[in-house]
Amino acid sequence: MESTDKCPVVHGGATTVKTSNPQWWPNALSTDILHQHGAKENPYGEDFDYRKELEKLDVAALKQDLTNLMTDSQSWWPADWGHYGGLMIRMAWHAAGTYRISDGRGGAGTGNQRFAPLNSWPDNGNLDKARRLLWPIKKKYGKSVSWADLFILAGNIAYESMGFTTFGFAFGREDIWNPEKEIDWGSETEFVGPSDTRYADVNDASSLEYPLAAVTMGLIYVNPEGINGIPNPLLTAQHVRETFARMAMNDEETVALTAGGHTVGKAHGNGDASLVGPAPEGEDVVEQGFGWINSGPRSNGAGTVTSGIEGAWTTNPTKWDQGYFDLLFKYEWELKKSPAGANQWEPINIAEEDKPVDVEDAGVRHNPIMTDADMAMIMDPEYRKISERFRNEPAYFEDTFARAWFKLTHRDMGPKVRYFGPDVPSEDLIWQDPITAGPAAYSVDDVKSQIRQSGLSPADMINTAWDSARTFRSSDLRGGANGARIRLAPQKNWIGNEPKRLERVLSVLGPIATKAGASIADVIVLAGNVGIEMAATAGGHAVVVPFSPGRGDATVEQTDVNSFAPLEPTSDGFRNWLQTSNASNPEELLLDRAQLLGLTASEMTVLIGGMRVLGTNYGDTNYGVFTQSKGALTNDFFSVLTDMSFSWDPAGENLYNIRNRATNEVAYTATRVDLVFGSNSVLRSYAEVYAQDDSKEKFVADFVAAWAKVMNADRFDLA
Repeated sequence: MESTDKCPVVHGGATTVKTSNPQWWPNALSTDILHQHGAKENPYGEDFDYRKELEKLDVAALKQDLTNLMTDSQSWWPADWGHYGGLMIRMAWHAAGTYRISDGRGGAGTGNQRFAPLNSWPDNGNLDKARRLLWPIKKKYGKSVSWADLFILAGNIAYESMGFTTFGFAFGREDIWNPEKEIDWGSETEFVGPSDTRYADVNDASSLEYPLAAVTMGLIYVNPEGINGIPNPLLTAQHVRETFARMAMNDEETVALTAGGHTVGKAHGNGDASLVGPAPEGEDVVEQGFGWINSGPRSNGAGTVTSGIEGAWTTNPTKWDQGYFDLLFKYEWELKKSPAGANQWEPINIAEEDKPVDVEDAGVRHNPIMTDADMAMIMDPEYRKISERFRNEPAYFEDTFARAWFKLTHRDMGPKVRYFGPDVPSEDLIWQDPITAGPAAYSVDDVKSQIRQSGLSPADMINTAWDSARTFRSSDLRGGANGARIRLAPQKNWIGNEPKRLERVLSVLGPIATKAGASIADVIVLAGNVGIEMAATAGGHAVVVPFSPGRGDATVEQTDVNSFAPLEPTSDGFRNWLQTSNASNPEELLLDRAQLLGLTASEMTVLIGGMRVLGTNYGDTNYGVFTQSKGALTNDFFSVLTDMSFSWDPAGENLYNIRNRATNEVAYTATRVDLVFGSNSVLRSYAEVYAQDDSKEKFVADFVAAWAKVMNADRFDLA
């Protein structure tokens, strides 16, 4: 018999990444990004409706509790100058500041800062204390306010408690319950290491690797001491401009955010950095989620180390004023070292009354400080012009900052229809991608009849509808078929939308929409539905694709052309299109697109199988069209893919021949995206379901449901 003293747990097994599949098969395709954030993970249950819970929230009481918190200093983490405003603003900023326009990922919309790696990034040092300070309020209001909303509201209230008037606030961010594994934060294996690894040339900020938006792993934007820790404000200015542009901010917004963020609060580096312990994820269980524990003597004034830089930016760090620009322009600045050894800029011959007082002893004053990014605001010629205007026009600066802060903290929430609460601004902002609601009181059946008689092929109808809808990103809830921006610049000129074909199809659908009094957006989607219904009939199935009217047609004035550029597809596995430059990882690009569309692995699988047999490939190629009945909605793609009477061999770059084993004749040609549904064990399991003889009806039903999901992904008015 085995000893009863032996532990039954296999240590270091299923609980660590050391024995995970990626270790053994590093080149295998992982479908994990399509298997997360499901309703079953929500501890409140699958039927939880956050919007309904918000309707019960006493907003005034919540805001008052947050206001009280700002000056309720706790002994376990005392507030600087008795005010937590700077800490709460930094927490909100760093929650929102991970957003990037390249793929819409990051941002404050999910409460992701609670989880690794963000909860342990060096740039988020000691924000675990801010979240713990908020816990009594979260505990009090429970499920009626999400962590995600609470983080941002705390930042707003912090500013207001220090004398600033914010632009507004919207509730509506729903929490997730595990980290956002779909976000590529970079390939580095160390935090705040050399920036060179993600740049072709670190002296050329524009060479930053796509889709990243920070200079190195573990930072939100740039290193406050300078790129690679070397002070150089002009080089830092380049990188600030690039990182903020990748967050969808222009120069004026960038200067406003830098100045407004540094008008209050302070940086912490008044101690020995070597005494600071591990980040939260690396700490012992006894610390209960706390990290960066200082093993030496520490108070709120002495011994505290976060960034390593030490000091406040302004004379009055708990009040909103013009102090940032006043000091920045009033003095010459020189490089110094903080007590923790960090590079920082300090004023030369500053007047005593311009120095901020010590956080504990009001009788002691210290030099204010500036980071390398702050110095960029006066050394870069364009930034300096903006800074000078802000200094001379305080009201303009306040309005610009208020709008930029609102944009920063709401950019990833999607359209305004998702906003909730008494402080939602009435003004429509162009970065919200506004769309006027479209008509719904027209005869859908009459429009469908006109479409059938239009002479357009089902493939033309389906492709146009798909291309219109595929821009949707579940990450920041932008794009989609609503608005019919596919008919406007820049989308009408995107190579992936086959501009000549698109123009031809729209020239037919446009008059139909006008005659019926419907929006072009609705008619585009309806045409796709009609094409699928015709294809289903050809395959022996009678179906009606679900449709909800009411989409609007966006105008040129409602479209921020530059901000839509990142939505342009450079590949589309669903239409078997791949640019040569992306030929090395087409299946990964497919999964990325599917995740952004909000699809599950099974929905992605059934859509691929259906789109192939419908003949909807880009350029009308026959890659992956595994059927003798092209244009009919059948499960032939999966039947052929899983048929062992065929063999497969390479036929060129990203091309493969499907041969009849008995005759060696080439029956079909495929791409990697096609064959991965047979080679990947997870995807094959779904492909086998749809290949089964008893799954023909299921295949059609599931395809129609997945199609309708994509077409309606941006219809938040239907929720």
